[in-house]
Amino acid sequence: MKVVLEFPEKPELKNLNIPQYLASKMYQDGLLSAGQAAQLVGKSKEVFLEQLGNFGVSVFSESVEDFLKDIKNA
Repeated sequence: MKVVLEFPEKPELKNLNIPQYLASKMYQDGLLSAGQAAQLVGKSKEVFLEQLGNFGVSVFSESVEDFLKDIKNA
């Protein structure tokens, strides 16, 4: 699928990496896995995960269920 978006000319958007931002938010919402999101922006999974904080996204899930699964699998 290819999507074309037009954004307004705003200074705060000028230096924003839109593809990385969208992939990060889609990862946060559970729409893409880390691997899928990384592939979407042409980066390794490790680099993608390292850069999530730049977009206000945590590598760690916020749900209690996911947290308990992580502890069980640690």
